Amino acid sequence: MSRDERIVIVGGGIAGLTLALQLHQRGISCRVYEATPEFRPLGVGISLLPHGAKALIELGLLDRLVERAIVFQESYFFTSRGQLVHRDPATSEFPQFLIHRATLHEILYEAVVARLGADAVVLGRSCTGVVEATDGATATFVDTVSGAEAEAQSGRAVIACDGIHSRIRAQLYPDQGEPVFSGVNMWRGITVHPPILSGGGHIRVGTVEHGKMVIYPILDDIDAAGNQLVNWVAEIRQEQAGPAAWNVPGQIADFIEPFRDWVFDWLDVPALIREADMIWEYPMSDRDPVDRWAFGHVALVGDAAHPMIPRGSNGAMQAIVDTVALADALVAESDVVAALARYEGERRDAVNAVVLKNRVTPPDHLIEVVEERTGGGLFAAVGDVISPDEVTAILNSYKTAAGYSRAALAGERAPKEQTS
Repeated sequence: MSRDERIVIVGGGIAGLTLALQLHQRGISCRVYEATPEFRPLGVGISLLPHGAKALIELGLLDRLVERAIVFQESYFFTSRGQLVHRDPATSEFPQFLIHRATLHEILYEAVVARLGADAVVLGRSCTGVVEATDGATATFVDTVSGAEAEAQSGRAVIACDGIHSRIRAQLYPDQGEPVFSGVNMWRGITVHPPILSGGGHIRVGTVEHGKMVIYPILDDIDAAGNQLVNWVAEIRQEQAGPAAWNVPGQIADFIEPFRDWVFDWLDVPALIREADMIWEYPMSDRDPVDRWAFGHVALVGDAAHPMIPRGSNGAMQAIVDTVALADALVAESDVVAALARYEGERRDAVNAVVLKNRVTPPDHLIEVVEERTGGGLFAAVGDVISPDEVTAILNSYKTAAGYSRAALAGERAPKEQTS
């Protein structure tokens, strides 16, 4: 069994790799243990909101993001009739990005290897549990391929960054059960397509009750015709949950019906869907918030701590911000147990509130309000349906709760939002 002063990070996804970079930047040694035997492209698009982008920029990754992502220009909100409800332009001093999840992961992994060394990430190690000690903690592993017991790893702390199906969280919360299905299934795809609208917009259309699409580009100029790689997500409320795995192929016939007539003057949605290279199906799921993330020398980060449904493009962003808070706490507190408790105190209540807000009033609640007031019909002018002040209030309420309002990015503390 290896025993040293490193922080043991379980999970080599966005949270685990970002945490490794945060710790290294502060002079704290660590090593990442990842279950997959090799990294392969996983998932589709991700929207890097200002609070997440700010953290990555402060890690020195701005040039790589500019080189490999699309700079976000604005959010669009459309009804299911294709009518524009609101255009929300980028206003933060920190740029936002639209990027393939696999590309972001690759940028992080390359940075970890370059800064920490090739041995900083150990692949093919599936965590089986964690054991607390008086002076640290030990993570136990098996070889992912053979299933044979692998060398346990001890350190000053063990940090679980192993996602919604976290083995460490399951050990700490043995009665948690399966992820909570929201009642909405998602189908994700990527299509080669000419730029839509500005070519740098995050577009939401419709509502989950009757069919919703999220559409945004993740790679520019992929061919001589100037096409983009466009990420899209179809969301439909259904009673039956699909398989809870990211690589389950989806079938167009299972979800095309609500979108069959969505041919707008700015986009042919059925064509966008049918021209996709590949489609994946996934149930929109989260877990109920828990009141403890830190257990002595063990702590939960990212989806291991607070998995949330992706209606606000915020799961990965909150994980990234977690890593900043945790790394800062380890610098501020000489005692690891106190540091992990400090991290929990800084992040738990705020992020648990986002988990609950995503269930009821995410940003696309704006479209739900308009659709409800119009009965799903057309309007002559959106100002006849909803006032500019109400639009601003809905969007700012989410930005404040999620931590990327102008005040939050400037380091100001907003009053806690009341939740029922």
